[in-house]
Amino acid sequence: MNTADQYLKTIYVVQKQEDGPASTGSIADALGVSPASANEMIGKLESRGLAEHEKYKGVRLTDDGIVQARDALQTYCIIERFLANVLAVDEFRAEARELEAVIDDTVADRLDTIIDREPECPDCFDPETDACACLEVAAVPVESEQ
Repeated sequence: MNTADQYLKTIYVVQKQEDGPASTGSIADALGVSPASANEMIGKLESRGLAEHEKYKGVRLTDDGIVQARDALQTYCIIERFLANVLAVDEFRAEARELEAVIDDTVADRLDTIIDREPECPDCFDPETDACACLEVAAVPVESEQ
């Protein structure tokens, strides 16, 4: 997955959360980049026919953009579930974000055979928790005050 895919994935999720065009500010915040950087990449996505940006309204993915975003989101969920469920990595979300930029489709497909991905993926991604809803992560016990 490359940087463009990370943007597509983020725009896709933000669009669903905002139930409409994704604002540049929301995209920038989600990716931890400046709004100027987000605008630059949105322009590149638009020139590739993957997104449509309307000034002051936000950005929407085209049909091709949605397909590529869903593929990127599915790859992210595969990586996240592998790290959490197979390797039991504590900081699996941070690791998944780092790895998603360097994992190619071949590696993702091979990881997919190990995790036994759910058929609803990538719709299993829960933007509220910023994680795959199919994760088998034990709940962290809340310490009681005494």
